[in-house]
Amino acid sequence: MASIEVEFDNLRLTRDSAYEPGKTSLLLVDMQRIWCEPNLDPTHPQDADSYYHRRLREQVVPNQKRILDAARAAGCNVLHTIIQSLTNDGRDRSLDHKLSGMHVAKDAPEGAVIDALTPVENEIVLPKTSSGVFNSTNIDYVLRNLNTRYLIIAGVVTDQCVDMAVRDAADRGYLVTVVEDACATYTQERHEAAIRAYSGYGWITDTATVIERLGALAG
Repeated sequence: MASIEVEFDNLRLTRDSAYEPGKTSLLLVDMQRIWCEPNLDPTHPQDADSYYHRRLREQVVPNQKRILDAARAAGCNVLHTIIQSLTNDGRDRSLDHKLSGMHVAKDAPEGAVIDALTPVENEIVLPKTSSGVFNSTNIDYVLRNLNTRYLIIAGVVTDQCVDMAVRDAADRGYLVTVVEDACATYTQERHEAAIRAYSGYGWITDTATVIERLGALAG
């Protein structure tokens, strides 16, 4: 898609405009033990040698760690969203999650963010009970309070919860960056199809480019 420039807040903006200090946030989607460690997810069992877990282990988690370190060094706000019920019996879940048998109890250890990406002090964790973080949390309110214009998104899975975050963020007026090599779903074909499907909602780029952009913020 051709780059289109528009004027907004007295700035000339494109989807890949340079990040601004104090206006750039990172959102990591569902990087939890249940989805990132083999055979913990009862709804999508995957062993350690599956495409999904190899991509997580060899590419996605290392890339997210690099992005997270760069975002922290640049003073960006960092948000983690996780699938987790507000109750241990899951009665607060969406109807879709109930029908899908998807439940991560409030106190379940497998619901925690993986060790490599553990939130530090003052990073925000938003539990959700739907695919869309903008539908079942107050993230839009929080991002606006944080003065966010540029939202960098990475996580799992590319064609479900990441997809929802990207489209909803774009519809709400954020300039979205999708870090393609820091996302994963269950097959390469599904991943590539998802990226093509929502490429019009954000800037699709890679880890090295995002780290370079964040480095410019850090000075």
